[in-house]
Amino acid sequence: MQPDSHIVQIIDYQPNHFQRWKEINEAWITHAYFMEEIDHLHCSQPEESILAPGGFILLAQMCGEIAGTAGLLKDDEHTYELIKMAVDERFRGHGIGIKLCEAAIEKAREAGAKLLYLFSNTKGSATAIQIYRDLGFVEVPLDRQDFARADIRMEMRF
Repeated sequence: MQPDSHIVQIIDYQPNHFQRWKEINEAWITHAYFMEEIDHLHCSQPEESILAPGGFILLAQMCGEIAGTAGLLKDDEHTYELIKMAVDERFRGHGIGIKLCEAAIEKAREAGAKLLYLFSNTKGSATAIQIYRDLGFVEVPLDRQDFARADIRMEMRF
């Protein structure tokens, strides 16, 4: 491998990335949990369900391949939800999750967000939850539950 082959680039989603978006997200969800209706929607129709309402999809590219994903679902002008942050298991251990999360936080700030939140699961996503904590997310009461598998809500205010 070339010395720079492990460089991670964060890029914006394009329609030709659809298959990798779907593969990566369905793989991590079905490995650790179970697909819910909202997962099917976001995995199968990201352009309509995430991008069209004003959200964003970021992808991590490494070694010329899409290695990870992160979505920002727009709730309103100042609120975004971090969704579908996942790294293909073949690419784990290279800091891709951290880079994706940092890029998503910056993208939310640039979009004018005052609040960025997420739902997760403390049992199956311990590594991701530690990344969220390290980057400044704090746990808040689970006031609503968009996912049956979610047992934690975290947020970051700007």
